[in-house]
Amino acid sequence: MSFRMRLYGFLVNRVPGITYKYHKVHDGSFGFSKFLSYVYLIWLNFAYYILFCRFIGKLPKQIMFEDKKIPCKTSESEANLKANPKLKVSEYVEKAKSYDYVSFDVFDTLIFRPLSQPTDLFYFIGKELGIMDFKNIRTWAEADARFKCYLLNKHYEIGLPEIWENLSEDQGTDAKNGMLVEETVEKNLCYANPFMLKVWNELKKQGTKIVVVSDMYLPERIVREILEKNGFTGAEKIYVSNEYSKNKYEGKLFKYVANDLYGNSSKNKDNNSNNIKILHIGDNPKSDNESAKKAGWDAMPYIQTNKYMILYRAFDMSYMVGSAYRAVVNNFLYNGLESHSMEYEYGFVYGGIFVLGYCNFIHDYCHKNNIDKLLFLSRDGDILIKAYDYMFPGENTEYVYWSRKAATKLMADYDRHDYFRRFIYHKINQDYTIKDILKSMEIEFLVDELSDWKGIWEKWNKEHYKGKDYEAVEKKYIDLKPDDELTEKNGYLLRRFIDAKWDKVLKYYSEQEKAAKEYWTKHTENASKVVAIDIGWAGSGALALSFLIEKAWDLPCEIIGIIAGTNTLYNSEPDASEPFLQSGKLVAYLYSQSHNRDLLKKHDPNKDYNVFWELLLSSPNPRFEGFYADGPRFGKTDANPKGIREVQLGIMDFVREYTEHFKEYPYMFNISGRDAYAPLLAASGNKEKYLKTIEKKFDLNINVE
Repeated sequence: MSFRMRLYGFLVNRVPGITYKYHKVHDGSFGFSKFLSYVYLIWLNFAYYILFCRFIGKLPKQIMFEDKKIPCKTSESEANLKANPKLKVSEYVEKAKSYDYVSFDVFDTLIFRPLSQPTDLFYFIGKELGIMDFKNIRTWAEADARFKCYLLNKHYEIGLPEIWENLSEDQGTDAKNGMLVEETVEKNLCYANPFMLKVWNELKKQGTKIVVVSDMYLPERIVREILEKNGFTGAEKIYVSNEYSKNKYEGKLFKYVANDLYGNSSKNKDNNSNNIKILHIGDNPKSDNESAKKAGWDAMPYIQTNKYMILYRAFDMSYMVGSAYRAVVNNFLYNGLESHSMEYEYGFVYGGIFVLGYCNFIHDYCHKNNIDKLLFLSRDGDILIKAYDYMFPGENTEYVYWSRKAATKLMADYDRHDYFRRFIYHKINQDYTIKDILKSMEIEFLVDELSDWKGIWEKWNKEHYKGKDYEAVEKKYIDLKPDDELTEKNGYLLRRFIDAKWDKVLKYYSEQEKAAKEYWTKHTENASKVVAIDIGWAGSGALALSFLIEKAWDLPCEIIGIIAGTNTLYNSEPDASEPFLQSGKLVAYLYSQSHNRDLLKKHDPNKDYNVFWELLLSSPNPRFEGFYADGPRFGKTDANPKGIREVQLGIMDFVREYTEHFKEYPYMFNISGRDAYAPLLAASGNKEKYLKTIEKKFDLNINVE
């Protein structure tokens, strides 16, 4: 090993904390910055070994979960408009009336990319070219090309040829093909800022002359193609920095544009000729505002849509999907065109990526497993089938009636334990009376027979306590009265009473089972393998349906349940569905015992995490009560149906936005369950304050009623 490598190993690799800190500064640096990284390395070693600053050697603690403080008093988009009162199309149009020309910046002003960092676009180029680590390579090539340009020409303005010349030398990639791929990716991903498109069109209507001024390495012809493709037509001229070896940041490009538009009349000592009447609009405080004014122009700043990205958006996501998610959300909420309700933003920001990813997960599963039909169970399936049919039109999908209550009643003769667990034991000490419980079970005809309880109790005791002190047992007798509250003391006894009347109960439910069999025979005919799609959590809805169709009714159809999430460590029955998940009879998207276990440990139903997710899939449709001889019956609708529609609208708008921007790159729809959960996970910070604020707007009851 050479002395240089031994020295590197001692200074860099010996202490993990120094390794981490050095690479954070050194990697991607060039020129003087690279020199400073070496100085920093020497200082780190000096501080660690000589000054005994041992903390330097420690790696930063990994933050398992993000903790974002999401605004709770108003929606993000509304707060943005209140903080920027001049952020109106009419303000920009009115301001422009007194100017000869209006100049626009391009990227992040007229044009958005659906990526939170401009360099994230290089991921897509690398994928097309098949080059690993291309983002970092491409970033280095540009930085190095700018440094070389400065050494030769005393400016940093370069174009794609200089960048790809570097790449060709370093990577061996064909420069001509590489430039073509980069230009194509830019054109595919770039899209119009809807706010500025309205401003542009209004200015054209009133006859304002428009020019475009951009600091950019892309050639003018590509910038023009991008603009015109997205509706920005009719510009007098487009000025791109690399073609003039001048940039906005230093103000030289502004001076060149003024001279080009006005000739010698634009030149004077203080660069503030009264003949120059140009208004520049852009998002960069330095390049588009300060530098424009120094060049003698007027400037009207535009907001930066990523201003609150680090405060509110999730970053604990995979690189490409996370970048896409953050950009789509912030470009939409903060462009200034309109404000939205908190319910709408709950759907757009937290439900959209979940529904999009879940639908794609379902589609992939069905494609790989030769599924004949997709059944979206009510009511969670309401928004899911809308999104799925939008994403994958023409597939064999159907929205079907199903609910916990209907399933529990139909399974009464096959799983009596679950029947009593859901209807009785889960409602103990929750202010329900015995009459309420019998009514919810639809066997309120037994209320008049509660007077039989004492005889039932005595008979049961004699049968079960033979040879024991019957009088001691008799003293435990508790009467059952209709208006008594359901408690731990009488809950078990109520079950004993219903057990004694079981034949009557089953006879009453038999008509419902007959109607249900007819309904499901119709909806599963001509399909041998079907998925039943629900939110979760135990998967009881899909599993009950599977049991009834395959075993109780013997219909020739296999049912597989697909759920968003499962029971977790905080449930009283955390492993209730484990054999079905292990065998593949039940499939989970977000997490389960076998994947994304950090979510399994975080998702706590006792803190209403189930409710937060069910709110995203809530529906304005009434609750499904069950199947009857005269047809399906429905109960009440949830509170705030308008808010529910807003949530659904937000979800669908996100699905449309995302699918439109990435239609040329379908692999971007492969959104893992961990990524889909990440935004809501980040919002659960600050003691779930934001999520609880949203919850208060609704009255969602997830119990069997």
